[in-house]
Amino acid sequence: MLRLLRSALAFFGSTADPTEQQRPQQQGPQQQGDTELTTVQGVVTSFCDDYGMIDESIYFSSDIVTGDVPLKVGQKVNVVVEDEPLYGLRAIKVDVVPHPLNGNGPSDSKIRVLNGCVTSISEDTIYISNIIYFPMDTVSEDFVPYKGDWLKVEYSTEPGFSNFKASSVKPTRCTHAEKVRITHIRGRNGVISSNIFFTLDSVKLPDGYVPKVDDIVNVVMVESTQFCFKWRAVSITPAQKS
Repeated sequence: MLRLLRSALAFFGSTADPTEQQRPQQQGPQQQGDTELTTVQGVVTSFCDDYGMIDESIYFSSDIVTGDVPLKVGQKVNVVVEDEPLYGLRAIKVDVVPHPLNGNGPSDSKIRVLNGCVTSISEDTIYISNIIYFPMDTVSEDFVPYKGDWLKVEYSTEPGFSNFKASSVKPTRCTHAEKVRITHIRGRNGVISSNIFFTLDSVKLPDGYVPKVDDIVNVVMVESTQFCFKWRAVSITPAQKS
């Protein structure tokens, strides 16, 4: 069950190189029966309903959080961690590290990274959950996110702020394919090579070009969850005829 819950939160998990992952600062092991416990300090990197992740590697549920301070992404916590052979790192106790009351404590300006799936876009704001959002102007140039796109977000947090500050937003993965066939079009949506989704609502096309079934095209695509497809075309160009 814990494996399924952790998979459901995978949109907050980083796909960056493992050398880039933050390792919790260990404060010393303890023993509980045959299980070794470790106390660490970390940062909440995702939180959804009653479950979340700390430092993108430690699973926790809300029922083991002490005190009445509500958790939010970017909140510092002290964690007692159990390393389960089957499920990995699991928190058995989470203590919130309170911010100074005057809000003048030191800034936690270290850049962190999380991956998230766009859940909605409202005017100039992009949401990857109900509590994680950022302005459109933080997105890398020439890329317009669409609902379902997976984004790599670099951010920092400061005491007294309820939301993190995103400094860079870009697709988790971007690639291209050459001379592939448009296999299906229905209304404003279509499919290329049977596995790449596109919508006329969010795709770049050459002036005057209208995609048609059986067209041979070159495609730039980003990782995105669209129905049963995991790629979304952001640019379609007719391939040059030989």
